[in-house]
Amino acid sequence: LAEIKQLGLLSVMQKLKGSTELELRIVLLGLDNAGKTTLLKCLASEDVNTITPTQVSKYTQNQPLIFHLVYVIDSADKKRFEETGLELSELIDEENLAGVPILIFANKQDLCTASPASEIAEGLNLHTYRDRVWQIQACSAVTGEGVQDGMNWICNNLLKKK
Repeated sequence: LAEIKQLGLLSVMQKLKGSTELELRIVLLGLDNAGKTTLLKCLASEDVNTITPTQVSKYTQNQPLIFHLVYVIDSADKKRFEETGLELSELIDEENLAGVPILIFANKQDLCTASPASEIAEGLNLHTYRDRVWQIQACSAVTGEGVQDGMNWICNNLLKKK
């Protein structure tokens, strides 16, 4: 549990320490109830047991230049896989997101009904996205499991651009 408390944006910043040329511009998206707020609280090392549901408008093309897209999927909500696949596909087709690396968090892996990340990747046809790097990471924003691995992937991508 002590290891989980060290997760988060602080660890990302520590890895990038001394890199004055790098900026961290990440957009976090996903369907409602996918676990975006819980993931943010986990990254901020805040208590994930007190979540107030939030609603944010859809992504718009007027967003500033983005370096990474983090997309959160509820791995236990199989009924919405098609919907999440369509939304992800629309995002990938956005002109100003062309080539932007995508980290997909297959969230809620702590639930017994969660689909494995590999099954989700196959169902979303992620292998067809050849114009960018992507990673699907199984995680649980509630327990913190897998979150650090995803953030490490983002760090490694940023360091490659350096």
